[in-house]
Amino acid sequence: MNIIDELKWRGAVNQTTDEEGLRELTSKKQIGLYCGVDPTGDSLHIGHLIPFMMMKRFQLQGHHPVILIGGGTGAIGDPSGRKSERALQTMAQVKHNEDALSAQMTKLFGTENFQILNNYDWLSKLSLMDFLRDYGKLFNINTMLNKEVIASRLEGGISFTEFTYQILQSLDFLHLYRHEDVQLQIGGSDQWGNITAGIDLIHKIEGPDTDVFALTIPLMLKADGTKFGKTAGGAVWLDPKKTSPYEFYQFWINQDDRDVVKYLKYFTFLDEAEIEELAEKVRTEPEKREAQRRLAEEVTKFVHGPQAVVEAQHITKALFSGEVQDLTADEIEQGFKNMPTVEVANKKENIVLWLVDDTKIEPSRRQAREDVKNGAIRINGEKVQDVEAEVDPNTHFDGKYVIVRRGKKRYFLVKIK
Repeated sequence: MNIIDELKWRGAVNQTTDEEGLRELTSKKQIGLYCGVDPTGDSLHIGHLIPFMMMKRFQLQGHHPVILIGGGTGAIGDPSGRKSERALQTMAQVKHNEDALSAQMTKLFGTENFQILNNYDWLSKLSLMDFLRDYGKLFNINTMLNKEVIASRLEGGISFTEFTYQILQSLDFLHLYRHEDVQLQIGGSDQWGNITAGIDLIHKIEGPDTDVFALTIPLMLKADGTKFGKTAGGAVWLDPKKTSPYEFYQFWINQDDRDVVKYLKYFTFLDEAEIEELAEKVRTEPEKREAQRRLAEEVTKFVHGPQAVVEAQHITKALFSGEVQDLTADEIEQGFKNMPTVEVANKKENIVLWLVDDTKIEPSRRQAREDVKNGAIRINGEKVQDVEAEVDPNTHFDGKYVIVRRGKKRYFLVKIK
């Protein structure tokens, strides 16, 4: 299947400048294509995955993806999707973010048939006079004002700095076309104006018949109409220090039945036959959540590797069954990150006193004795019913943690000083 046809089947194409021309080009040769990301933070989130999954699909069909880190444009600030000016970062912060994003991209794309470039390398060498004479003359202010990315900001005001972002992004496309044989730029739907401005610039300089194309992806919305990728706790990050692999896995496995087939098409490399089979199971056996499990496995493996899937499933099973004693200290950090947590001294203590005085898990000694006798308390996965028993923090998890389960589902993480 041609890559454009595959993307259309997956529902991943919003706009193209010349769909038939792009289909013909990708059928007869391997092309270079790029997607840019500005280093405004030191980690990508799952919203960024949408265009990068498209780039990965091109790579798997032999095309040459280029990720452009916006070391130059990132210092300026992209006005797209914003109502106010972006705060300028220090160059040291930009450099830190560039390094972090480059490491994440290499993990996703590998090193074969793939490049990471930084537009600071050429934009920083451009003098103001050259910028104005060679390129400024080719941009019509009226046309720029009519671009949605600029028009949406006019009422609240936009600085000249952010106004020029569109020109700088156009110069990126021109540079990559000339030096890296890049003929396609991919971006979110909010980037359409910036991308087409680059195509216009290339046509003015290189000739109107130059084969360069734009492809944008649809805005991703959930079935309830809210924006994809946000949770009550905020963004879902690719950096495992910001969003643990277990949390990442749980995000995908908890997706709505109404969304899961769409996400399988967008975020996995499963073929049409397997996705249709999973779609049928959503219709006939939704309670098994097999499609969600497969989605969680595939995306977690792509972002964090196969071992992260094993660990996430191990944590999930342990929490569901209550058999947490076999978890590692690292798995506990992931699985209990957002659970009630207390910190106590490393000492042996009577279980009733420990539950009340040390950890405050129980409100009173009477309630603690009652819960222990009734079998409602588990320490590190083991039921304790003797009110004279002692809690020894050093028996499990390298002496770092004690896991308390009160009742059927309520967990507490006790960190040992």
